[in-house]
Amino acid sequence: MAVKPILTEPNKLLRNISKPVEKVTKKEQKLMDDMLDTMYAANGIGLAAIQIGVLKRIIVIDINKDPQKKNPQYFVNPVIKNKNLEKTTYEEGCLSVPNQFAEIDRPSKCDVEYLDYNGKKKTLKAEGLLATCIQHEMDHLEGILFIDYLSKLKKSMIVKKLSKLKSNTAIL
Repeated sequence: MAVKPILTEPNKLLRNISKPVEKVTKKEQKLMDDMLDTMYAANGIGLAAIQIGVLKRIIVIDINKDPQKKNPQYFVNPVIKNKNLEKTTYEEGCLSVPNQFAEIDRPSKCDVEYLDYNGKKKTLKAEGLLATCIQHEMDHLEGILFIDYLSKLKKSMIVKKLSKLKSNTAIL
């Protein structure tokens, strides 16, 4: 298991659409283990494979705040089947958009079909923070970042900030 570097915006790779996984093998399981290590090391609650440069439809999530009670969830080829019309608002952040946060409205509940860590087909009825996190991570699989939901002005300000930060760290 290994901690991988996380791609940050602006990065063209983050805007790609991820490819479906044919079959969950040891290779995908190792990827999910690495993703989880990477997410925990960065103090995140969700991570999509694309965020570490892998174009596969895989996300990992653990919304449990207590590090002693980890509850990782693995989603391979997730598909949202139903979204509630009722919206909830959460302040979202993203490991690929460091230190930037914004309130985003998303459906409060959703049903997700996916393959688990062992390749077994599952369905999950998610609500609250878990539903938001699943939708946020699934957006990554489509090349969408949470800042894409913001006004053009807010989004461009954030991207400029991140670009400046990237160029400053490149000089160091």
